[in-house]
Amino acid sequence: MKVHEVDVHPALPERLAWLGEIARNVWSSWSPEARDLFARLDPEAWERLGQNPVALLRELPQERLDAAAADESFVAMVGRVARRLDAYLESPGWLVPANPDAEGMRVGYFSLEFGLDAGIPLYSGGLGVLAGDHLKSASDIGVPLVGVGLLYRSGYFRQTLGPDGGQRERYPDTDWADLPIADQAGPDGTPVVVEVRIGEETVRAALRRIQVGRVPLLLLDSDIEGNSPAARDITSVLYGGDRDLRIRQEILLGVGGVRALEQAGLAPTVFHMNEGHSALIALERIRSLTAERGLSLAEARERVVASTVFTTHTPVPAGNEIFDPALARAYLEPLAGEAGMSWDDLAALAAYPEEGDAAFGMTPLALRTSGFANGVAALHGDTSRRMWRGLWPELPLEEVPITSVTNGIHPFSWLSREMHELLDTYIGPSLREHPEDPRVWERADRIPAGELWRVHELRRERLVLFARERLQEQLARQGSRRVAARAAAEALRPDALTVCFARRFATYKRADLLFRDPERLAALLDDEDRPIQFIVAGKAHPMDGPGKDLLRSVVQESHRPRLRNRVVFLEDYDMHVARYLVQGADVWLNVPRRPLEASGTSGMKAAVNGALNLSVLDGWWAEGYSPDCGWAIGSGETYDDPEENDAVEAEALYTLLEREVIPAFFTRDPSDRPRDWTAMMTASIRRAGATFSTGRMVREYAERAYIPAHRSAVALAAGDGALTRRLADWRERLRAAWPEVAVRSSLQAGGVVPVGSELAVEVVATLGALSIDDVCVEVVAGHADGHGGIVPRRVVPAIHEGGAGGEHRFRALVPAAESGRLACAARVVPRRPDGGGAEPGFLVAWEH
Repeated sequence: MKVHEVDVHPALPERLAWLGEIARNVWSSWSPEARDLFARLDPEAWERLGQNPVALLRELPQERLDAAAADESFVAMVGRVARRLDAYLESPGWLVPANPDAEGMRVGYFSLEFGLDAGIPLYSGGLGVLAGDHLKSASDIGVPLVGVGLLYRSGYFRQTLGPDGGQRERYPDTDWADLPIADQAGPDGTPVVVEVRIGEETVRAALRRIQVGRVPLLLLDSDIEGNSPAARDITSVLYGGDRDLRIRQEILLGVGGVRALEQAGLAPTVFHMNEGHSALIALERIRSLTAERGLSLAEARERVVASTVFTTHTPVPAGNEIFDPALARAYLEPLAGEAGMSWDDLAALAAYPEEGDAAFGMTPLALRTSGFANGVAALHGDTSRRMWRGLWPELPLEEVPITSVTNGIHPFSWLSREMHELLDTYIGPSLREHPEDPRVWERADRIPAGELWRVHELRRERLVLFARERLQEQLARQGSRRVAARAAAEALRPDALTVCFARRFATYKRADLLFRDPERLAALLDDEDRPIQFIVAGKAHPMDGPGKDLLRSVVQESHRPRLRNRVVFLEDYDMHVARYLVQGADVWLNVPRRPLEASGTSGMKAAVNGALNLSVLDGWWAEGYSPDCGWAIGSGETYDDPEENDAVEAEALYTLLEREVIPAFFTRDPSDRPRDWTAMMTASIRRAGATFSTGRMVREYAERAYIPAHRSAVALAAGDGALTRRLADWRERLRAAWPEVAVRSSLQAGGVVPVGSELAVEVVATLGALSIDDVCVEVVAGHADGHGGIVPRRVVPAIHEGGAGGEHRFRALVPAAESGRLACAARVVPRRPDGGGAEPGFLVAWEH
């Protein structure tokens, strides 16, 4: 039988025409008024469809829409929301008015996943949600940015639990009609289709667009007619398949993404790689500059490095993307050849210092081709410098060129409706207009404690009801619906102290730490006068066997008779579940093994809703912790023995719960309000909003990375590219001459010197074919690191005092500013010819 199918959608009445525009912009997901608008159409369908406005408009009966069009108050509400969206889109934002030289800047932000909303399945966890929040805040504050990713047919897996508590995965196809997605047209008005040679075939990818406020997100889709089945599968699933599929995905993202932006007329001046998955944008950009624009390989690298930003998220060496060199070579050698590079040239850029050519690493490739690189918290920046210092073996650890920009969250995407109203009432419109300004969030102190507690109790009650509904569905799939309904009704209490733990189930996140002493945990849960309960959620990567074993063990622990009704595991953790958890939790628990947590933004989402964090001092909490807004497990210690680490920190966790957290929650005033607890809630909201928002984060990226990279890109492209040639020639000349550079020094002091004096250091530098204008001679002062190196406290420029024949004398005065042992070492570093000063990450000559 031949069957024809077409989609039949309800026709929006003319009076509601703006509903379609509002639904097709992800702005609606962080606008409370817009969300209220769609919920009002059909509250039950709105919840059932995961608060997806496009799916809702597609499913509603025509008569429901016609009735809404006849409702004058609803039509007026549509008009108000439409005007607010229009004003938002027309606002210039902060960046260009505050930075006129950023005019013409465009940032291309590449990521393998984007978490925009629960109904848009293009993410797996924190990395993707961070990317989505980055786009939203770029839109809010007016950073001209375009996101680039892949459009996955099935997205990340959906999780269910088996009878033994084991994770089961399924990959349902996405119905694109339920997403706010459209074809991206080029300047000529025709849809963009990109071609990329991947292996033995040319893969075509259509370019789709999702509008995120003022920011477009462009997604490459290879599942189109004319492609082979293998090519169509490139955009099948996120983080699924084998290594062959992964490298083909990353080729399409990096190479295809650069080409897609060019064809769409949206070529960036700055490229931002969110994790190493997109590192191949550097190779494609070099290829384009050499093969299509006639630059030399050295000139192309100058352009690429100057205008590239790289953010690393993974503090575990094994978690950084690597490929077998033979697999990488099969796919990438032809592209390298087009760029004027040999395979050995490319392999050297991607090599791990310790492994030589044994692995093709995307993180080393990204680090070596970026002018700005950062971790995602201060502690993670330090961890990253330690991990990757082998790429710069001549530099002290503190000078390894990886800085940090601490992650944040997009508050409006995570605040509950009621909390949003409180903040709107007591902070005012400045919160919408300048969410990145920390001074705005100081006004959270104005919220009356009684109102704050009332709102929070309501959100906790809604979380309990939501968890019961999810639990009933879970249990019903495994047996009797009647039994499931009874068990779900008995689970959890609306008035209990509710602790939430929701994480990716990687072993270092230690989801089982809470269950290390089951009897002690059960004793806590048995106290009917001070009830406490735990809600747990999370997914393990499909290929992570130990993580899946950990998840199974946690689920099984939650089924113990003494724990069953007070410890609940919720299936299929996603952004929809996350919103209920962060908005209703009293305490947010996080127990990673320090220093393996890069950032941990879920705790920020809970904090801005008034939850108190109970966490190890790792990731963001190492910066965010203060006794007035939460608790620290331990004091930031690190242990060589994981077993000892777990034992000590489990003990600390139980002790904090018993002696501090539970008593604070249940110490009530005559109005039955925990006065000290609500004061901590206010401090938590104020601190999280002011310091840990993506508004602050994106502004920091703009000021420290994007605008400087844009200036460099403009300068290097100016005129006929003379500055590019000058820098490339300088770098090649220095590389050739550097083997002749040497330095020796003498300290004009001995024994003991008093604090406040100055030490004269005489330096003699042999420069060979170089002149003193080519270099900076410096004395690094600090203390010895115990490994033949130095931990710098200050770098003192040495003053030239004369010389000839390639040998020059210098003198530096080093202050003895504090007591203790002072170590000094002389070095020579290149001086950039464009006035950029010393460039110690390029070449260094130390005294030996």
